[in-house]
Amino acid sequence: MSKLTVVANIKAKADKIDLVKTELQKLIGATLVEEGCLQYDLHQDNEDPALFMFYENWESRALWQTHMASQHLRDYMAATEGAIEEFTLNEMTHLA
Repeated sequence: MSKLTVVANIKAKADKIDLVKTELQKLIGATLVEEGCLQYDLHQDNEDPALFMFYENWESRALWQTHMASQHLRDYMAATEGAIEEFTLNEMTHLA
């Protein structure tokens, strides 16, 4: 099974940037110790502070799916309900 790269873009509502940033940062420690997590980097756009991006690498899609069902991700979703303006997620395969 090949490695999976995930790029997740999260755009917070203008009045919820700090809340979303705090909740996203809470995900890092718990995720980095999950089985199969190779990389889990959070970024914030320099021009648009409401835009965040996770760049993730996983040993497999199956292990990433386990992450997607984790309690800490469910807690994040509950804490940020109504605070996210837009969310896009891309599952990608490394080519070269």
